[in-house]
Amino acid sequence: MTDHGSHPQPPTGVTASLTITPCAEAIDFYVAAFGATEVGERMAMPDGLVAHAEIEIEGTRIMMGDEWPDAPTRSPASLDGFSTASLFIYTSDVDALWERALAAGAEVVFPLEDQFYGDRAGRVRDPFGHTWGLGQQVEALSDDQMQERMTEWIDDNG
Repeated sequence: MTDHGSHPQPPTGVTASLTITPCAEAIDFYVAAFGATEVGERMAMPDGLVAHAEIEIEGTRIMMGDEWPDAPTRSPASLDGFSTASLFIYTSDVDALWERALAAGAEVVFPLEDQFYGDRAGRVRDPFGHTWGLGQQVEALSDDQMQERMTEWIDDNG
């Protein structure tokens, strides 16, 4: 493999790639809200848009870039606030991460609370339209226990 300078070795496996506009502001938000670190150098277009950037949150790499007019992907801003993707961050202190995300400007979609499946979890929307589940396992359950609790939850809420 050829060394192309300071760009880090890409991860193996599946890596999410988000279309976010404005991408530079989103990176700043993810640093403030989720403790993200930017990995490598941003690749900028002549017009100042971010062609490609990478961040890492809790050991997971996420690629991202601004929406381009001819690209096959769109940002939530172009989809009337909807997104085809949602991300989930498992952490060791979900309450602290939740407060950090809200302080940075995230909007609550579902409140942070203990869930039937054994996690303390909730969902926020970032200012750029993507939703993020934030969670922490608080109880280890078997598949049978989760199925039983889900059935009860559906009966109670359905």
